[in-house]
Amino acid sequence: MTLATALLFAIVAFAAIATPGPTVLLALSNGSRHGVRRALPGMLGAVLSDFVLVGAVALGLGALLAASEFWFSMLKWVGAVYLAYLGLRMLRSRGGSFHLPAADGAPSTTAGESKRIFFKSFLVAVTNPKGYIFCSALLPQFIDPSAAQAPQYLAIALIFAGLDMAVMLAYAFVGARAIRLLTVSATRWIDRACGGMLLALAGSLAFYRRGAA
Repeated sequence: MTLATALLFAIVAFAAIATPGPTVLLALSNGSRHGVRRALPGMLGAVLSDFVLVGAVALGLGALLAASEFWFSMLKWVGAVYLAYLGLRMLRSRGGSFHLPAADGAPSTTAGESKRIFFKSFLVAVTNPKGYIFCSALLPQFIDPSAAQAPQYLAIALIFAGLDMAVMLAYAFVGARAIRLLTVSATRWIDRACGGMLLALAGSLAFYRRGAA
């Protein structure tokens, strides 16, 4: 992969990542609820899903989902139901769970809570068939078939994950700053707004078809 190709991919990937999706909405909610540092497990979960996504596309899973109605529908409904579940939980949020910074400058969270934040973001991303199909159509355009493909897919995964992390950090920072500038109860409205958007995304995913662009 040449530098020019990598830069072009970074521009295209950034445009796709910056558009509010489930993982960035979770980053925004986690940032407002826990602070940026304690929202990091969720971001790491999403980044891990990026490597899973690119690896799956490299192995042909995206093509399989595009060709198989059964496996596409299975993954689609799992993702849609999970998104709807998260959206409903966030809509019912009562807010007020944001903690003032502790002595080390970050709100305290338990190990169990960090794991839940991690797996929530990971599962949201890894059960979205639109991501596999989109990337299976996009990524090969940046791959030189005459060169070794594994290093190229690794470079794409690193670029994609790095951009995803940067965007999620920005959303988490916005959420954390909004709470500090407003009130603790504002977590309720941030959660409800994010929950409503997650429900909308769940509905969009439920009606998504393999032939859709």
